[in-house]
Amino acid sequence: MENLSVPFDRRVWQECTTLREAGWEVHVICPRGQKRDTEPEAVIDGVRIHRYPLRAATGGPAGYLREYGSALWHTVRLARKVGPVDVVHACNPPDLLFLPALWMKRRGARFVFDQHDLVPELYLSRFDRGEDLLYRAVCALERRTYRAADIVLATNESYRDVAVRRGGRRPEDVFVVRSAPQTDRFQPVPSEPELKHGKSHLLCYLGVMGPQDGVDYALRALAKLRDELGRTDWHAVFVGAGDAFDAMVELSGRLGLAEQVQFTGRIPDADLVRYLSTADVCLSPDPRNPLNDVSTMNKVLEYMAMARPIVSFDLKEARVSAGDAAVYAPANDEAAFAGLIADLLDDPEQRARMGKIGQERISGPLAWRNSQASLLAAYGAACRDQAPVSAGDRVRIGKRRRS
Repeated sequence: MENLSVPFDRRVWQECTTLREAGWEVHVICPRGQKRDTEPEAVIDGVRIHRYPLRAATGGPAGYLREYGSALWHTVRLARKVGPVDVVHACNPPDLLFLPALWMKRRGARFVFDQHDLVPELYLSRFDRGEDLLYRAVCALERRTYRAADIVLATNESYRDVAVRRGGRRPEDVFVVRSAPQTDRFQPVPSEPELKHGKSHLLCYLGVMGPQDGVDYALRALAKLRDELGRTDWHAVFVGAGDAFDAMVELSGRLGLAEQVQFTGRIPDADLVRYLSTADVCLSPDPRNPLNDVSTMNKVLEYMAMARPIVSFDLKEARVSAGDAAVYAPANDEAAFAGLIADLLDDPEQRARMGKIGQERISGPLAWRNSQASLLAAYGAACRDQAPVSAGDRVRIGKRRRS
């Protein structure tokens, strides 16, 4: 891992514990967190974690070169410390971890590429510079990563299609391992009306606040909800942090929303659950762009686990995940987004129906147990000295293997 610490990255942590329970000896190399996961080394639930100091990029391309160069150096240093492994499992972004993976492959490891983001689409969506030299460079790095991998893990069918079509991978070498919320983390508690700050309704946003995450769209929609639809019977809370956090707080003030919109930053799970349990409507304002349209949004799955109705823009993978647990505004149409919020606030029965649908999807087709089966099947296919694992089976290994 390079872009998040572990176990803060919930998907990676679920993969780690799944593999450990299946008999693997699991080591994780990742950066240290800023406020949590700060110890250089830790053993948690039988998983050994090796963390390195990393300063996030600032100042444009030169900053990213410094960040990624430091990350690669530390990754190789710690990989030498771990020693020989059977499988190296690398998660992007960035699409640079194939370099230490190739070094480990030469020593007998198999390479599983866990594609969390489509980096070319991320570049286009975040920087809006078109298909320039840097875009061509990230495309080339993605191709090198696909070529180096023995097995590819995709977070959804759209990503799987990219791995086959653009990456040239055989369909049988690409496994869909969907992200899923930890249901023990998202257990509803009694509603707390005081969190509504004297209003009738609470709106909630949960997630990262980066340039491509649409918090600005949500704020402009809330301004329209108040100014054009005359609705002032709501309070909104935005939970999370990211590169755009300060800019979003400033935008909220410029829109005159400071008294109705609260920014919490990152908060403990117990407080997060309090807000989600009280929320009447949850917001997924990711605009349609090359990345968002084909990406699975963790916040949508977490809202569903908490039985909350969702307002989203009309994105391909948002519909795949949420189905009828969400209502969908035309892409990037802030006025329509505001109108759907108003409609749901006026219809508690529909909110309850949508919440139940979402919760049933999380406990059924989108449950982590289905992803566990696919993950173990992928490892079975990667380790060709043993038969691939069929869905629902556990890996049975005579000795503990190292990942």
